Amino acid sequence: MTNATANLLYSEEHEWVLQLDENRVRIGISDYAQKQLGDIVFVENPVVNDEITANESMGTIESVKAVSELYAPVSGSVTRVNEELNDTPEAINKNPYKEGWLIEVEISNPEELELLLNQDEYEAFIDEGEE
Repeated sequence: MTNATANLLYSEEHEWVLQLDENRVRIGISDYAQKQLGDIVFVENPVVNDEITANESMGTIESVKAVSELYAPVSGSVTRVNEELNDTPEAINKNPYKEGWLIEVEISNPEELELLLNQDEYEAFIDEGEE
């Protein structure tokens, strides 16, 4: 089981999106992704006012196993970065859906949210990949 959460949307690159209001979202990586990565030791997030583009790299995440790209699930302008991850990147391992969030974004194209997966779709996507 992936420990996906019903109120979130997911990308096939394993990022999650929480809609905070009509045009603002919070982004993080899924529980499944953090388990695959192992102990996270460093996160390189975009900075406030950076523009991110859906399906393009927006930073990197480093674990004891590997360095991986972080892909933007939506396009927009970064409005907030979880600065706590600079000192405690392991917060992603402890709770990727709460303290372990990455950034907040003012989305430029709300229709991109419709392209993301809901909980059931994401869990099915994970199950297919593990077969």
